[in-house]
Amino acid sequence: MTGGVASGRRVAITGMGLVTPVGLNVRDSWEALLAGTPGGGRITQFDAEGFTARIACEVKGFDPLVWMSRKEVRRYDRFLQFAVAAADEAMKMAGLSGPPAGCDAHSFGAIIGSGVGGIATLEANCNTLFRRGPTRVSPFFIPMFIPDMASGLVSIRYGLQGPNYATVSACASSAHAIGDAARLIERGDAELMLAGGTEAAVTPITLAGFAAMKALSTRNDDPEGASRPFDATRDGFVIGEGAGIFVLEAVDRARERGAEILAELAGYGATGDAHHITAPPPDAQGARTAMRLAIEDAGMEPGELDYINAHGTSTPHNDRSETRAIRALLGPRADEIVVGSTKSMTGHLLGAAGAVEAAVCALACRTGRIPPTINFSVPDEECDLEYAHGGMMERPVRAALSNSFGFGGHNACLVLRRHED
Repeated sequence: MTGGVASGRRVAITGMGLVTPVGLNVRDSWEALLAGTPGGGRITQFDAEGFTARIACEVKGFDPLVWMSRKEVRRYDRFLQFAVAAADEAMKMAGLSGPPAGCDAHSFGAIIGSGVGGIATLEANCNTLFRRGPTRVSPFFIPMFIPDMASGLVSIRYGLQGPNYATVSACASSAHAIGDAARLIERGDAELMLAGGTEAAVTPITLAGFAAMKALSTRNDDPEGASRPFDATRDGFVIGEGAGIFVLEAVDRARERGAEILAELAGYGATGDAHHITAPPPDAQGARTAMRLAIEDAGMEPGELDYINAHGTSTPHNDRSETRAIRALLGPRADEIVVGSTKSMTGHLLGAAGAVEAAVCALACRTGRIPPTINFSVPDEECDLEYAHGGMMERPVRAALSNSFGFGGHNACLVLRRHED
């Protein structure tokens, strides 16, 4: 796999938008993450009594009327509302309200991933169908539910007529979206792209399904401490929700229009495990190869990384396998860099996780500050890297790697780099 600096235009990040369990925008989310703020709590969106897992990292205080009309709120699933809010922040940060002067609308597109789309809408309409009959299903059910509607809605709002689709690859969905968008810009198939992911899957059926797999933490008496990546007492992930969206554009175009370049999207690597529907392979070959491809795509050597935002789900198999992959890739250098998991605070945002964590990497490159991995109490001899357990760390971050690995064996890795003229 080639691309990036070696074969195409450099890709700039000129806007970011975040909606997370610890903040409703980039500033608040970043400050909360640096402070080690836990986002977990008892589920409030429905009565979770009777479930084995009754905790989640919910987005708090979100008022969709800030971004849309009451009619739109009724017609947009929560995952769509998050996408609109994050896209609005990203576009404003980039100084855009649509395609910039000199840019054809067909050169500005949108790719927004989601693991499950409007699952709450699906549940509600299934209940309506079974209880009241087929004629009572909402005419807005399909457009509220299908995962591609996030990219569709934001393209309509901003008049973006370029490449437009969704990526659906479980927990790698938004990393794939960002990587694909960067490829389009590198090749000259687009000038600007809105790219990222959104998810709102804190619902009864989702919770029940993951619980049946034994994938969720059942530390119900300690919701703030339940997500504990790389800790020996971890017992599963805590489901979260939110969105992360970038404005990506060619570096030369960003300079021409005087846009502030927050960081560069420098490399992208994607592989498949071809091993198991949920478990990573024991040798972690797929994850290791995806990381290597992303680094090579950026025109870098593995030793040039300063920070890895790990997939770090707080599940026994993932954390062990990912540590093994990082050690195999970096060798002795693995002991010198920070490998953190912000899922310890946000929980697992499923299809939106990769975008939110790529934003963390971009901000780490920009500020030289690395968020901690909280909730560590018992060392695991098989997870023995520097996970920033002691709190926020300050050090120069020239380049950072964001890992996303999804059920089905989907691996997508992104390299973010500090912009230097």
